[in-house]
Amino acid sequence: MTFLSLWGDVHRSAFEQGYLDAGGVRTRFIRAGSRSAPKLVFLHGTGGHAEAFLRNLDAHAAHFDTVLIDYLGHGWTEKPDVAYEMPDYCAHLAATLDALGFASASICGESMGGWIAAWFAIHYPDRVDRLVLNTMGGATMNAQVMQTVYDKTLAAVEDPETLTRPRLEWLMADPSVVTDDLVACRTRIYAQPGMKETMRKILCLQQEEPRRRNLMTPENMGQIKAPTLVIWTSKDPTASVETGREIASWIPGSAFAVMQNCGHWPQYEKPEEYNRLSLDFLLRDRMGAAA
Repeated sequence: MTFLSLWGDVHRSAFEQGYLDAGGVRTRFIRAGSRSAPKLVFLHGTGGHAEAFLRNLDAHAAHFDTVLIDYLGHGWTEKPDVAYEMPDYCAHLAATLDALGFASASICGESMGGWIAAWFAIHYPDRVDRLVLNTMGGATMNAQVMQTVYDKTLAAVEDPETLTRPRLEWLMADPSVVTDDLVACRTRIYAQPGMKETMRKILCLQQEEPRRRNLMTPENMGQIKAPTLVIWTSKDPTASVETGREIASWIPGSAFAVMQNCGHWPQYEKPEEYNRLSLDFLLRDRMGAAA
């Protein structure tokens, strides 16, 4: 496989990587864009990290003060002894926005990041400008998918040198897009001391009872007030296009788009198409006002 650096996708923008104190949790971020621009935060999926959105950073930083974070317990962010359910993730996200000085932001979430973003929009409505929910999790109770996520993620943490690559390839319609650099990045994260214990806690949301009490439903998603775009894919391994369309129908006034021939990480597999969809939505009224 040809070696491709993750950082090769970030060459147009000045950016920084750092840590902030989010309510006492040492939290890693990657940030680019003008500090005077509208605010935008990206949230990765279960067991993930900020690098999931490196292929999208340049395009969005041209218009937004853009922040990719490792949220609670993930990536290089601190891993406190908490329940790792939606209230914990959303309290951490609120504290992260506070630490960044963001009164509000648009939030783009993939998989569990979309679940967190939707929950946050319900419980912190004044802090969310717009939502992009990308193959979001947390709105179904498919036992087979839940078990697959649980088994593959825990296996990768227990044997990162061997099983991180299959965990990443499962996300993609085209497994060949998983580069050695991406595998090495996640392998090192999974090899951290204490990661196995934390991942077992994180994976509680792939178990029936914890998932049910955190589940997104037509009733709670109907409370979302922020303008919302739901992005799905034709080859998502977690849910069909029809399921994605139904989820979108629960959110008043939401838009829905399908990306063809990509899996659970469309922002990584087809970044140019994803960036166009995302930015068309995030900039639509702002561009009209500017004109």
